[in-house]
Amino acid sequence: MRAVLVVNPKATTTSERSRDVLVRALRSEVDLSVRYTRRRGHAMDIAREAVAEGVDVVVTLGGDGTVNEVVNGLMTAEPPATRPGATPAERLPALATVPGGSTNVFARALGLPREWPEGTSMILEGLRLGRSRTIGLGRADDRYFTFCAGFGVDAAVIHRVEQARKRGRVSTPALYFRSTLSQYFLDSDRRHPAITLERPGEAAEAELATVIIQNCAPWTYLGDREINPNPEASFDLGLDVMALRQLRVVSSTRTVTQFLSRHPDPRGKQVLRLHDAPEFTLISARPQAFQLDGDYLGEREKVRFTSVPGALRVIC
Repeated sequence: MRAVLVVNPKATTTSERSRDVLVRALRSEVDLSVRYTRRRGHAMDIAREAVAEGVDVVVTLGGDGTVNEVVNGLMTAEPPATRPGATPAERLPALATVPGGSTNVFARALGLPREWPEGTSMILEGLRLGRSRTIGLGRADDRYFTFCAGFGVDAAVIHRVEQARKRGRVSTPALYFRSTLSQYFLDSDRRHPAITLERPGEAAEAELATVIIQNCAPWTYLGDREINPNPEASFDLGLDVMALRQLRVVSSTRTVTQFLSRHPDPRGKQVLRLHDAPEFTLISARPQAFQLDGDYLGEREKVRFTSVPGALRVIC
């Protein structure tokens, strides 16, 4: 079995020594090539090259951003000719994810442990046993995502955190909490909701203030605590949506408390939720912050979201 290991050398929870241990462990099971990312977007190029080379597995060592780039490389590559009758997922290399970032939402959603040594052990076992599953992905315009997208406040918070990290701050739950408060009270236009959600054959939902999209649950983690605006979201279904119609202090606090609870089920007059949606479009009267899988991608006025079922095989 041939595999490519895509390493983000800036991964926050691994060291050069731990990477050497991982490489030796993987080489005990597969014919391994190791490639390091050098810039943003480089993992996408490496994944496309892996598809062209006909490898069996692409392994990532990094955070959710590295995983997202590799997935987009796999999904946009031209796979070599394969046996007739193969599904789209079977034509591509399988994906194995070693958690190496600060949060690792995708890996944990697959049932992998938070720490990379335990995650590596489970992946090695999966490779030995040929254990994999096929998952669906989300797509926002021409970009794929594995677990979440955001249009509005949550994306703006991610942008704030990224700017703070560039200034040398460490990504912690406290940093996210302070960034959320600053964004909500200082930089959000809470009086004039500008987003409209459109679905084929359905009436439009207008005057939405912010929108969270999930391809699985949870949406993210606060340390070990799951945060779940859409607890029924699943890799095996379409996309789930939670939108707030207003950003009033009382109703917003109630909703956040609901999806932080042990049994999340956000409801209320200001909450819109959709389950297992195959497609929809978000349109805004003014530019909105936009994120996929925890990476800020700038501002948009319109994004079309679609569910892509049975898109990718993952080692689990």
